[in-house]
Amino acid sequence: MSRPRPPSSHKRPSEDRPALGERRAPVKGGGKGPGKGAGKGLLLWGVHPVLSALANERRRCHRLLATAEVLAAQGDEIARLARLRPLPQPEAAGRADLDALCPPGAVHQGIVLMADPLPDSDVADLIAAAEGRDEAVVMVLDQVTDPHNVGAILRSAAAFGALGLIMPDRHAPDETGTLAKSASGALERLPLVRAINLVRALEELKTAGFWIAGLAGEATQTLAEAKLSGRIALVMGSEGEGLRRLTREHCDHLVKLPQTDLVESLNVSNAAAVALYELVRR
Repeated sequence: MSRPRPPSSHKRPSEDRPALGERRAPVKGGGKGPGKGAGKGLLLWGVHPVLSALANERRRCHRLLATAEVLAAQGDEIARLARLRPLPQPEAAGRADLDALCPPGAVHQGIVLMADPLPDSDVADLIAAAEGRDEAVVMVLDQVTDPHNVGAILRSAAAFGALGLIMPDRHAPDETGTLAKSASGALERLPLVRAINLVRALEELKTAGFWIAGLAGEATQTLAEAKLSGRIALVMGSEGEGLRRLTREHCDHLVKLPQTDLVESLNVSNAAAVALYELVRR
């Protein structure tokens, strides 16, 4: 069931699109620069994150280390991926060696990859991906700082068909092995956009025909009751403070999830998964 047409002040003309918002400056010679943390190198661990990185043509890979058991189990897949693009020759390593490479407590599953951070994506990439679609979902995170939560939201976004995820350039986690492990391969499959100005990113999405729906516990209607349709940008607030004032003011709708009063709120990654399911099941 389609919702009522908005007042004219909220129309989303696809034409007369304003200049796109602030982005990272390209590297000298043109093109997009490397992602946040470029030049520092990146350590990825875990079977799904590493194999997904090896399969991702945008990911530059430098050194692959694995236990003999993992090489025996995954050797054919690694060899298949190496036939598709240049990849480092896998090196056998002991589990203790991999433990020493990874942060304490990292569950590396016997495989570690040294690589570069991914090149930047921007809002225009997500808008381009939505062209020709009547229905599309983009996730927006407003200062969600826990890499486990961001990784889990990326995984849910990929599972439920979102086009990508936008978060601020500051007050958001860097691309790390912890985030990649939590995303379980989704970091390689879904664009992760870092916006210098989150409000401007929301305005770009509005101009491209997206409705901005912010999840807020004090909203008067649930996400299901709002009956949102078309192109939707779903905005999730930080783990503690929720949506910031300016972000809230640039939302077309504030919505909530139905829940009992037995708990104060859901973890942001759990709330994102429930909200994404609600959007795609309509």
